Amino acid sequence: MRELITYIVFGWYPYLCLTVFLLGSLLRFDREQYTWRSGSSQLLRRRQLIWGSNLFHVGILVIFFGHFIGLLTPIAVFDTLGISHTFKQWMAIGIGGVAGVFSFIGITLLVHRRLFDARIRSTSSFGDIAILLLLYGQLMLGLATIAVSLNHLDGHEMVKFMTWAQGILTLQPGVSALIADVQPIFKLHLFLGMTIFLVFPFTRLVHVWSAPIWYFGRRGYQVVRTARPPHEALPAAWQR
Repeated sequence: MRELITYIVFGWYPYLCLTVFLLGSLLRFDREQYTWRSGSSQLLRRRQLIWGSNLFHVGILVIFFGHFIGLLTPIAVFDTLGISHTFKQWMAIGIGGVAGVFSFIGITLLVHRRLFDARIRSTSSFGDIAILLLLYGQLMLGLATIAVSLNHLDGHEMVKFMTWAQGILTLQPGVSALIADVQPIFKLHLFLGMTIFLVFPFTRLVHVWSAPIWYFGRRGYQVVRTARPPHEALPAAWQR
């Protein structure tokens, strides 16, 4: 029974989450871009919003790219570069820990602002609050894993997660068995992380697809005005 649950959660569930994440994001981006917002509350507790939002976004971007590179880069690449598993483990603890603290402080400010201000809470939807609390729980779990990671600095557990993540993306069967004997806190962290991908298209998290990266590839243009006498600039009907 335990093996079946492990297979479902870490062998089947990841594909469900990725499918919903990709197709749901594509459909919502194509049809419902104007729906990915929460009720406007920027004029309320603005300073707390700025501090919380900036701290959270800076930290979460570092965490995201750290996980993306750390999990999906083939182990052979790190070996070729001479980066040992122990060094990579310390780097993940150090950089991830600092970024996690930044994000945790930021999201604490955002949660407090949204839940404990009656006016802001009244304009918040269930989805706004739910995804904020889901991210809050995930950050707390991520920070809690640091204490566990300090007990296996050889990077052996980290290699399991790398092999599992890369195996999922390359459709390798049986990779869920790699997660069977890891610490429960890591299992919960992975499960909650996949669940965030699952609910992503149905929450305001889809606003990341609106990041203005399109401007980097846009061709430049210049507006040129022609100087004309005032009477020539008027329509002919107005000059009579």
